[in-house]
Amino acid sequence: MFGTGEIETMTNSTGNVFRDGAGHLVIRALHSGSNPTGGWTSGRIETQSSSFGAPPGGIVMMQSSLQQPNLGTSNGLGYWPAFWMLGAPLRSGGSWPSVGEVDILEDVNSQSAVYGTMHCGVAPGGPCNEFNGIGSGARACGGCQTGFHTYAVQIDRSISPEQIRWYLDGGNYFTISANQVDATTWANAVDHPFFILYDLAMGGGFPNGVSGQTTPTSATASGGQMTMDYVAVYNRAPGGGGAGRTGQITGNGGKCVDVAAASTADGTHVRLFGCNGTNAQQWTWNTGDSTVRALGKCLDVTSGGTANGTRVQLWTCNGTGAQVWQSRSDGSLLNPQSGRCLDDPGSNTADGTQLQIWDCNGTAAQVWHMP
Repeated sequence: MFGTGEIETMTNSTGNVFRDGAGHLVIRALHSGSNPTGGWTSGRIETQSSSFGAPPGGIVMMQSSLQQPNLGTSNGLGYWPAFWMLGAPLRSGGSWPSVGEVDILEDVNSQSAVYGTMHCGVAPGGPCNEFNGIGSGARACGGCQTGFHTYAVQIDRSISPEQIRWYLDGGNYFTISANQVDATTWANAVDHPFFILYDLAMGGGFPNGVSGQTTPTSATASGGQMTMDYVAVYNRAPGGGGAGRTGQITGNGGKCVDVAAASTADGTHVRLFGCNGTNAQQWTWNTGDSTVRALGKCLDVTSGGTANGTRVQLWTCNGTGAQVWQSRSDGSLLNPQSGRCLDDPGSNTADGTQLQIWDCNGTAAQVWHMP
């Protein structure tokens, strides 16, 4: 990996890369022998497609839900999980780092952190400070070793200057703007498609530099794994943020989807209520980015949750998978990130019933008449 110094051997063994039978893809690092910095095997996977990008004026978002290796800062020294992208020109003769690399998630040494980084320009040095790149530094990622969290990046070519934005569980924690480097460097690194990669490296310059010692050590545990639940790519076409069809969304019992008290505060409940023609019930279906909007904000799954019963709310539009909806032929509204449908809990038609996501089941509680 471009002189990173990692010491594992990547294999095609199902001991290193496999499906766990519960819908997850796993990359596992294994150690054999007595030498702590030798005898490690692991895996790296990448998409065959290298078509994931934003056209001029558009936006693309790459997002994955995954669990980092469930280890600590002693027995996890040397572990280096990564979810990242490389510029498609690398596959047709281009060179790193000029073709661009966007690291959506990296962590080292199981320190419950996330790093977001862009690599570009020339190495060493150059406008992007290679080999370090332009990065967020370590950001706290509580629980990322013990559970699934969403990691995402957006490349936004709909604004000037263009931006790359990094998200952890739907929260934007780092942004790079095109004017931070010269126009040629930015265009070469960003204004083209990418392919997506996952890998679980061991040792190398990054974990060694952070820990101040050579890794892995004799205390580093064999068998740590990165577990991926899903990866998704969302596109918004040029001009896709404009208004589309606007009107009431009616559901069970002829009631309307309503913003409680017409409040524009983030976190306001979205509920069923008697249709009254107010702005709290005027929803705009944006086909470009697949959002459903009212009062200038988006229909959102609370905290990007994916579990049955997660409530929906109004939230500032942020381009995350929690705000993407697909209108299906049976009248349901699917949130692809969770794989669940907008639902009226218990088919309750009482005014004020807060809506949720639930397994798609084709019942009247999930039939919505869009504007």
